[in-house]
Amino acid sequence: MKLQTATLAALSLACGLASAQNANQGVSKNEIVLGSIQDLSGPIAGFGKQVRLGMMLRVDEINEQGGVNGRKLRLIVEDSAYDPRKAVLSAQKLVNQDKIFAMVGHIGTAQNMAAMPVQFEKNVINFFPVTAAREMYEPFHRLKYSFAATYYDQMRTVVPKLAKDKGSKKVCTMYQDDEFGLEVMRGAEAGLKAAGMELAEKTTYKRGATDFSSQVARLKASGCDMVVLGTIIRETIGAIGEARKTGYNPVFVGSSASYTDLIHKLGGKAMDGLYATHTAQHPYVDEASQPIRFWANKYKTKFNEDPTVFSVYGYQAVDTFARAAAKAGPNLSTEAFIKAMDTMSVPGDIFGSPEMKFGPQKRLGNDLSRMSQIQDGRWKVVSDYVKP
Repeated sequence: MKLQTATLAALSLACGLASAQNANQGVSKNEIVLGSIQDLSGPIAGFGKQVRLGMMLRVDEINEQGGVNGRKLRLIVEDSAYDPRKAVLSAQKLVNQDKIFAMVGHIGTAQNMAAMPVQFEKNVINFFPVTAAREMYEPFHRLKYSFAATYYDQMRTVVPKLAKDKGSKKVCTMYQDDEFGLEVMRGAEAGLKAAGMELAEKTTYKRGATDFSSQVARLKASGCDMVVLGTIIRETIGAIGEARKTGYNPVFVGSSASYTDLIHKLGGKAMDGLYATHTAQHPYVDEASQPIRFWANKYKTKFNEDPTVFSVYGYQAVDTFARAAAKAGPNLSTEAFIKAMDTMSVPGDIFGSPEMKFGPQKRLGNDLSRMSQIQDGRWKVVSDYVKP
């Protein structure tokens, strides 16, 4: 027993020393070093590139304004190709070699889960990962901060409401066979159960799949009149495209992972009618809202391409990080940053995002989501925020 106690004490001391040694990692007199891991060459490279550019836009704006308490931000981005194993290697480089202060806007559920242990061992914060999985803030960890309503809550609130509105009798699901897809499925399942319904059919696909004919045939044969999609870009397009081709036209609803202009740009007219949940609004360059239009055109001028909602996620992540770092004061450290975040309230923004609040035991800033539908080749907001 004494040996066990001594061992635990030694481990506790070691963890404390590690935290102390890394308290100011990535912070110098003139600079704060941030890291991010994106998919720049894999199946969701479209998203990864947009997140990266959105982050770069806000970093440049902040640096042009003098930085944060006199320190400029330096952003280092690594490519995971949407592979959890590569995400671990990227995290090891960023944490141990580049000595980042925080990981910001890392994309992907499985990728974040693989990389977080590498970061936490060195006291590096995981800030606003671009995934709405519950694991981004549960179980509680002082170094986790998440910004978006979870896939679970998105589906739990939207699916039963949409099923009721559409008079759906048989709700089914097709989802990616990983942590992301499971969250979507489980949320839909929980929401339907509370409404006295259940998922009548479930079918899955492996990450990276391109052929969905067997899954769609199964859903069609089962008579599903509403399909919950735990899909991302090409899987959403592939599944709906296959369904339309066979004359199968159920109500399709996806999570915020499928809320992107790439769906209607790449999928064309067949994508009309798709519903998806989201928090921030897609920033079209001809948007009726003048602030969104101004921002979108500034982005397009800088990068020579239209922004997307994933550009907004990247922008918001850096913006909120800078707010907290500024609040932490000139003596920035991991502990000072956490103390600042634990009293943070971030107001709603031009993109329609709701207010975010954090606290000593609250690591998810917002649990609200709303819904848009693709109408005539562009996303239209069709619902207000729904409280879980």
